[in-house]
Amino acid sequence: MFKTLKNIWRVEDLRKRILFTLFVLIIFRIGSFVPVPGVNKDVFTQSNQAGNELFGLLNTFSGGALQQFSIFALSIFPYITSSIIVQLLSMDVIPKFAEWAKQGEHGKKQLAQITRYGTVILGLIQAFGMSIGFNRLYGTEMIPNATFIDYLVIAIVLTAGTSFLMWLGEQITEKGIGNGISIIIFAGIAAGIPMHIRTTIESNFIQDNQVFLNVLKGVIILLVLILIVVGVVFIQQGIRKIPVQYAKRVVGNKMYGGQNTHIPMKINGAGVIPVIFAMSLLQFPVILASFWSTTAWAKWVTTNLAYDKPLGMVLYVVMIIGFTFFYTFVQMNPNQMADNMKKNGGYIPGIRPGKATEKYLTRVMTRLTMTGALFLAVISVLPVFFGALAGLPRTVQIGGTSLLIVVGVALDTMKQIESQLIKRHYKGFINK
Repeated sequence: MFKTLKNIWRVEDLRKRILFTLFVLIIFRIGSFVPVPGVNKDVFTQSNQAGNELFGLLNTFSGGALQQFSIFALSIFPYITSSIIVQLLSMDVIPKFAEWAKQGEHGKKQLAQITRYGTVILGLIQAFGMSIGFNRLYGTEMIPNATFIDYLVIAIVLTAGTSFLMWLGEQITEKGIGNGISIIIFAGIAAGIPMHIRTTIESNFIQDNQVFLNVLKGVIILLVLILIVVGVVFIQQGIRKIPVQYAKRVVGNKMYGGQNTHIPMKINGAGVIPVIFAMSLLQFPVILASFWSTTAWAKWVTTNLAYDKPLGMVLYVVMIIGFTFFYTFVQMNPNQMADNMKKNGGYIPGIRPGKATEKYLTRVMTRLTMTGALFLAVISVLPVFFGALAGLPRTVQIGGTSLLIVVGVALDTMKQIESQLIKRHYKGFINK
């Protein structure tokens, strides 16, 4: 372990990437405390501390930036929502988007640019909704004598903050280590862990004189968290190896092929992306409804689409399962894999090349993905029931989703570091 950490700092390129990532995260944490001009932050903070948990979930994923109503209050969610929309439109909905999706690196750049424009548009919509909704919620005390210009300035500042976070995430992906957007969400969640621990202790263990029951409850909570971590690691690392045999080919005076290899299919090939997507999409109509917070339908949306309400929970689970299948099959296309094997003289023993191989890969991927999707859904909603039984605060009840993202991002980042070390003939964390 310590030798591996020492090896990381020996590799100059890897050391620079890690230091750059840490530097960006420091900027992110500093920006989380920079207030938006024209907002009475004290009224907003006190109202949240008094028990208003309308956007407690978003506050957790923004690292407390929402409660501070800082320039990063919107977090990175408009970018995530925009990327979801662009990916869906690329599935032959808009022919030009579908064409770009098949053009390799050039097409990806075009779609990335569209995603950025979409982020700005969605950011402005959410920023307007957030500022108007919160000001009405707190009786116009948060933004005194607010005019359209005041709302416009706040919306522009919040959108600029989200755009800056989007840029920081892209910089981490390009010059740092790990997926930049996931790393920023990871940092936001990790920053809120001490606050959740303190809230749990103060609300459950300090004011009660039943020492034995408090200790027992604490041990049970700790065991559940450990089981969640073990389960996440087990599923994230689990793969099924599909054997592939390549036929021998003679090209000129040389013979190629003839070796045995395998296709590693992960149980959860999508990682934590479906959870992040589902969380972002579930919260978008709630923020949009804050435009008309006094109307009956807006109150219905705000109340029923909460993640701990029956309808909101069902939608949350369905979206997690749907996005898991969508993202997995986008990343690993069975038709493309079957064609590549056929072109290179490869085949799965006992399966005919071509259409039969495609059907076999699709069937295997469907079964594996369903297992991973159900696991993600269960881990995401289990803490709601467990938290209600244990009497935990609502902000702590999202621990399963938070822990899932934290562990998943940590594993993905560790794998990238691992690959960098192995490439330079160093032993990593996993391969000993």
